Amino acid sequence: MLANGYVAVAVVLYFATLIGIGVLTYRRDENMEGYALGGRELGPWVTSMSAEASDMSGWMLMGLPGYAYMAGISAFWIAIGLIIGTWVNWVVTARRLRIFTKVMDNAITLPEYFDNRFQDKQKKLRIASAFFIFVFFLIYTSSSFVAGGKLFNTAFGLDYHVSLFITAGIVVFYTLMGGFAAVCWTDLFQGFLMFFSILIVPVTALYYIGGVGPTIERLSSISTNYFSMIQGADGSVLSFVAIISLLGWGLGYFGQPHILVRFMAISSPKSIKQATHIAVTWVIISLAMAVLVGLTGRVVLGDVLKGSAAETVFMQMSGRFFHPFLAGVITSGILGAIMSTSDSQLLVAASSFTTDFYKTLIRKDASPKELVRVSRIMIVVVSALSLLLALDPNSMILTIVSYAWAGFGAAFGPLVLLSLYWRRMTTNGAFAGIIVGGTTVLIWKNFFSFTGLYEIIPGFAFSLAAIIIVSLLDKEPEPQVLKKYDESVKVLKENED
Repeated sequence: MLANGYVAVAVVLYFATLIGIGVLTYRRDENMEGYALGGRELGPWVTSMSAEASDMSGWMLMGLPGYAYMAGISAFWIAIGLIIGTWVNWVVTARRLRIFTKVMDNAITLPEYFDNRFQDKQKKLRIASAFFIFVFFLIYTSSSFVAGGKLFNTAFGLDYHVSLFITAGIVVFYTLMGGFAAVCWTDLFQGFLMFFSILIVPVTALYYIGGVGPTIERLSSISTNYFSMIQGADGSVLSFVAIISLLGWGLGYFGQPHILVRFMAISSPKSIKQATHIAVTWVIISLAMAVLVGLTGRVVLGDVLKGSAAETVFMQMSGRFFHPFLAGVITSGILGAIMSTSDSQLLVAASSFTTDFYKTLIRKDASPKELVRVSRIMIVVVSALSLLLALDPNSMILTIVSYAWAGFGAAFGPLVLLSLYWRRMTTNGAFAGIIVGGTTVLIWKNFFSFTGLYEIIPGFAFSLAAIIIVSLLDKEPEPQVLKKYDESVKVLKENED
């Protein structure tokens, strides 16, 4: 009981910090640009740490270590794909998206950017993209709530469903209060906490085992395949399709709204370079340590965690090695990973509904205060629906995340890239890309999963092909569309380092 009390104190302090940030960033007279993008005033540290904290979520401290615990170092294929995807996304997408969204009538959501980029009079791009954002964020946010449920159940023995409501309640509160500014400042705090947690656990485990050499020896005695990049620890061979599927996670970055919105919010395009260095360094170290947690956990804990329970290896290790208060701080690091993603997803989904459905189709003359109020209501609605999807305690976090990640990557990734680099792209091409990419993921997941190919691969490829083919068959964009694109490119060149 005393140990649980120390853990509880650490977690309560963590929650108090988040709530305090929400209260401090609350502004009654805020408009949608301030609520959804923080007024485009974020510095490189806040932008980069917020982007990566919202990216990695609970799967980095639970899903990936659990996968490495069961499979061995072949889990590094996912890490490699994500590292490459992170770097390319910052280098290729960040600067252009920041400038294009500002020049093109100050777009504050991804669907609004698509609308402004192609001057879509029918608003079909906004509606289609807002629909897929809503659907896949319900799935994605539910994975964060599942992670929170498992965490409180493991750390305190609380009922899983009670844990779900605790997790959701805290996230909803500070997101409602402070909007994007609260989300990003809490993500900065949570990013540092996650980094501390993911470093201290595997390093302590190595010390406990006796160093790298003994760890390798112990793992080798468990299975000679533990150090094979082409075989799982159980002896199963990773096929070419499996390896490509694991690497394919990196494709998802180009279409993740909760990450791309950070690029849109940075204070200056010239800060992108520094933010890129911070983000990539954080990702490389954190992912490598996450895999190491799983490997050392197999040595320390043995083969006791089965199925979805393997995703609790991080918590099991922290509870074994550290004073309960420090274990509570580390538990808060996992909460940080969970909440830094779910808050971003809630805000983006709510902002998209408000800006791209409510204002576009229902209340075109809605006041800024009304839009913020509707956005706050939608945060509660999305949270409630996500809770319903998270009710099964046996859900695998990594499986849920992979589905939503693929959906966004396929529906929006090719569209974002080509909209920034291809002048000839048309409205119909963009619409085809969204529909083909999003539906391919939904169909492939449910009917072609037997192929073993991660659904983001065909989804991304078919979306890319659809955009190019339909655009080339279509008539050229209107002169005003080309003029706006050229203006954005001009501003881009003026802002080069």
